[in-house]
Amino acid sequence: MSPRQKVLIVDDEPDIRELLEITLGRMKLDAFSARNLGEAQALLGRETFDLCLTDMRLPDGTGLELVQYIQQRYPQVPVAMITAYGSLETAINALKAGAFDFLTKPVDLARLRELVTSALRLPAPGGASTAIDRRLLGDSLPMRSLRKQIDKLARSQAPVYISGESGSGKELVARLIHEQGPRASRPFVPVNCGAIPSELMESEFFGHRKGSFSGAIEDKPGLFQAAHGGTLFLDEVADLPLAMQVKLLRAIQEKAVRSVGGQQETVVDVRILCATHKDLDAEVSAERFRQDLYYRLNVIELRVPPLRERRDDIETLASHVLKRLAAGTGHPAAKLHPQALEALKGYRFPGNVRELENMLERAHTLCENKQIDAGDLRLAEGNCAAETGVPDLTRIDNLEDYLENVERKLILQALEETRWNRTAAAQRLNLSFRSMRYRLKKLGLD
Repeated sequence: MSPRQKVLIVDDEPDIRELLEITLGRMKLDAFSARNLGEAQALLGRETFDLCLTDMRLPDGTGLELVQYIQQRYPQVPVAMITAYGSLETAINALKAGAFDFLTKPVDLARLRELVTSALRLPAPGGASTAIDRRLLGDSLPMRSLRKQIDKLARSQAPVYISGESGSGKELVARLIHEQGPRASRPFVPVNCGAIPSELMESEFFGHRKGSFSGAIEDKPGLFQAAHGGTLFLDEVADLPLAMQVKLLRAIQEKAVRSVGGQQETVVDVRILCATHKDLDAEVSAERFRQDLYYRLNVIELRVPPLRERRDDIETLASHVLKRLAAGTGHPAAKLHPQALEALKGYRFPGNVRELENMLERAHTLCENKQIDAGDLRLAEGNCAAETGVPDLTRIDNLEDYLENVERKLILQALEETRWNRTAAAQRLNLSFRSMRYRLKKLGLD
């Protein structure tokens, strides 16, 4: 018979402690109680716990202090914060400090049981590293840092805003956070917010009832219902229209949705991850994105580095792509000539890893004798086409990436001509300084 798991309860209210003890006991868990920070620290020194539930306000300190104390000394113990109703800012601060999740008073027992069950499924810290290493290739410093952050964020239920350029691997990062966390056995539902027509958004997100509009021939669950118990990944979230942003904010705050044509709200338990290649700060400043939704989604920001910031990984990535292309053909993988590798390392990759994959797939098809030479990559031809102002449309895989590359070259040229004086470069390009600063950040030149 395996030993029962232990939960530490920290609250100065006897009624709350008793309620939690009874609930945990019915879940076949051993509960230990502390009335304040000092007693909690003493118990942590004597016992090994699997979870800690702490009130925010304690007689001799705060729950945040306890979260930080446990993070430093017992990182394997997840901590859930219990806050007063409506104390959203406190809950967000707890998540930023490393708390697993939070509950509001009065405590909903069904929600408490869900939270405890989820927390006790967490893997040990670092236990996900091997799986992440296999999926997220590269040994550069930025990638080692990214893997550590993914491992840490997988142990939390905090909303995460994944920022990064197009093609840098934001959806892969979101999948890894989901797969290494306690929701791994439940659905991961990705949605491209920019690909849904605005008139269908509410139905897609929240579902609809039969007969609620023309064409609604049967009840249909929405994306929130499909992701219940798992993770909803909102890709290109900056493309949501303002009207939909209001409805999304309410769904996230209330943890409930109402389908189109429905009368009752349905409780949903989803973790929200979101991403965009746009600068959300700039979108908020331009009043294209609601500030209250931004704060709700951007509890923790995780930046995915562009490929040009981790050039040491290009050889590893290229080798992996070429082996994948050769798999199943019965032939050995093509090899990169040293000059081809140097050419790749000198290229800026506006399309990041996705562009590298497309480039190698084309070169793999065109090369002779299973060796990819620098000429097979067509890097110089692409650059020349952009510089002459007569682009070859057959070589433009993604218009947005192509235009970003042109914009990057013009800004770099202006900066070099003005000896990196940003104000002078902005004037030369007829841009305001604020617009110049936004573009530099968007293009990774800041």
